[in-house]
Order: sequence, then structure tokens, then C-alpha cells
Amino acid sequence: MPDHVHLVFTPLADENGPFSVAEIMQAIKSPSTHRINQALGRKGYVWQQESFDRVLRREESIEMKVEYVLNNPVRSGLVRLPGEYPWLWPRLGQPAVIDSM
Repeated sequence: MPDHVHLVFTPLADENGPFSVAEIMQAIKSPSTHRINQALGRKGYVWQQESFDRVLRREESIEMKVEYVLNNPVRSGLVRLPGEYPWLWPRLGQPAVIDSM
């Protein structure tokens, strides 16, 4: 989306337990901020300081949440179908592969 990002993920864990949402967001925001600022030739904040996270409980449907994320560009009038949105990842029908930057 032009003004925000949706993520659906299950936190990984190490010997100390699962990574927190705050740790995960820091790991995403910091390097992406550096890359975006470098590409735009500027300095400063890119992301809001606060994220609006929502933890799903067992009784909630992850399929419904993924459907919401997939249809967000359609609801916003950016595309007719979710698969037309170029920034949708993973691309519909393709496996998710993590790029380790």
C-alpha cells in the first residue's frame, strides 16, 4: 500500500523463546529505512514510531486476515484483483522465499 504495510507472520523462536513483535519490527524497519533513505538520497524517519499490531488467537481465522490483506489494494481502488497489485508478496500461487538482504 502507498502509505502502510500489512504483514502476516508467525514469529520464530530461538533458545530464549519466540521473538517479540517489537524485535521483528525493529529488524524490518531499521535496514529498510537505511535502504530507502540511501535510494532517495536523504536522511530521517521513514516509518511511524508505533506499529499497530494484532496478535491472532487460535479461535480467529488466519484465512480471514490474509483475505483482508490481499483485498486491501482492491478496496483502496488501486487494482481490480489482488493478483494485479505489484507489491503483493508472496505473489499469488508462488511460494514465499525470504531474501536475507
